[in-house]
Amino acid sequence: MQSTALTLSPLTPLLRPLNKNPNHRYGSLWNLSSLKPLGLLRSINGLSFQKASHLFSCSRFNARRINESFLISDGRCDGFKVRATPVPGNIGDTNDSSGLATSMQLGAMFAIWYILNIYFNIFNKQVLKVYTFPATVTAFHFGCGTLIILIMWASNLYHRPKLTRSQLAVIIPLAIVHTLGNLLTNVSIGRVNVSFTHTIKAMEPFFTVVFSVLFLGEWPTFWIVFSLIPVVGGVALASFTEASFNWIGFCSAMASNVTNQSRNVLSKKFMVKNEETLDNINLFSIITIISFMLLVPAAILLEGVKFSPSYLQSAANQGLNIRELCIRSLLAGFCLHSYQQ
Repeated sequence: MQSTALTLSPLTPLLRPLNKNPNHRYGSLWNLSSLKPLGLLRSINGLSFQKASHLFSCSRFNARRINESFLISDGRCDGFKVRATPVPGNIGDTNDSSGLATSMQLGAMFAIWYILNIYFNIFNKQVLKVYTFPATVTAFHFGCGTLIILIMWASNLYHRPKLTRSQLAVIIPLAIVHTLGNLLTNVSIGRVNVSFTHTIKAMEPFFTVVFSVLFLGEWPTFWIVFSLIPVVGGVALASFTEASFNWIGFCSAMASNVTNQSRNVLSKKFMVKNEETLDNINLFSIITIISFMLLVPAAILLEGVKFSPSYLQSAANQGLNIRELCIRSLLAGFCLHSYQQ
């Protein structure tokens, strides 16, 4: 398909210049602002020339801006004729192809995120089933993420940020609630089925709305509140009919909803100044490193040193050998960091 562009040629005198002085060969170009574009309001071959009348109604018309291929003088500059010139029609096709490529890239990212989430839950449940120390496992996940971040920064795959004290004061509370959210999620996964844990975590939008009202003053619309009713009702129904229901697993999953959504709302509340804003990748990277530094001593305090060979061997005796336990823990840590990133 081809579109059309308008050009002017001096074939038929539709417009008469006001300046007839022969010493000013292009004088009409300087006085086009005084022309009344009555003839240009016509339609030739279905083309409207209202835009051309707007062009000639400008108060100042600089002749230097006129391209020679657009205005062609006949020596006297008696008039101009408007005609249509074909323009290649592949411009729209280029825009369509770029939009399609963007949509395909977005779809691929969603698919990768979903797959990583699935495999994290599978590997994590297999590990927690035989190695029942959620704080130590969560610290190991943060350690894997920290190692990936340091490799990225050292190899210049991503630029390393420069932190200020004000930024660090804002990020530390976010890291604390991020640590608690992941720890409580692993506690729940270790106690109940993975499907039940994520059924409870479907309540996250409810807590997002609640915290947005409390901390940001953003009140939801009627339709948002209405859409939350089936979510709350479905979680309640699933909880009453769950065969593996456990109060520790239920409360841990619900508490992880609170901490994770408070992290998201606080991130929006505090990281708002342009001069203090980090990009999402570096913000999450710093939160992960701080979480690792916070959880290692906390895990040792809560559970003791549970990564000794004797504890690993006791886990191996329940179904996974040490090599499989380490590999699946590494894969779980990689998947967690990748899909949360």
